Amino acid sequence: MHFVYFVGGFLLTSLLKVYNTIATSIARGYMKPETLKSEIIYKGRVFDVKIDSIREGDLEYEREIVVHKGSAVIVPIYDDGTVAFVRQYRHAVGDYMLEIPAGGIEDGETFEQAALRELEEEVGVTASEIVKLSEFYVSPGFLTEKMYLFLATGLTETTQNLDQDEAIEIERLSFAQAFDLVRSGDINDAKSIIGLTLAGPRFGHALADPTS
Repeated sequence: MHFVYFVGGFLLTSLLKVYNTIATSIARGYMKPETLKSEIIYKGRVFDVKIDSIREGDLEYEREIVVHKGSAVIVPIYDDGTVAFVRQYRHAVGDYMLEIPAGGIEDGETFEQAALRELEEEVGVTASEIVKLSEFYVSPGFLTEKMYLFLATGLTETTQNLDQDEAIEIERLSFAQAFDLVRSGDINDAKSIIGLTLAGPRFGHALADPTS
């Protein structure tokens, strides 16, 4: 009889643990942690930095957050099927990188307007059609920036209008060439890899296909 009570008690305890785990997960899914305090410690031209004090259940902790208004990212496709890339020096990584065009949103702009503006400023083309492909967070562990990804077609040449601190070279590659560079690690910029991966299948190319 004692054995039966032991087994029954063990099973009941196990079930209660499972129930509590499920209940906690559900509760956390609907109840966001409370921000106790938020202090901006740096205000910059492109982003701000703040420290938030947070309470999540019984836990209290701090997070350093980079606050960014968001960016527009563009995959520009010419009529011959080539993709426009920009090559520029990125001091944060100490190297030149090959990327699809992108830039931050300005006050009063929609992300579509920002995409068209950045496309003309960086590449020197306008687009007759622009389609949103996706939106994604860049690094949600510490950065608020969300990128809005667009496919631009019907390109017409105009002129570049670079910022004073920009030095950009334009390169045009086929999807096959671009995917080869992704596989080799020569294109190692996340937004560019995402943009190529989502745009490629619309033109019969896929990153997973080594013949693309």
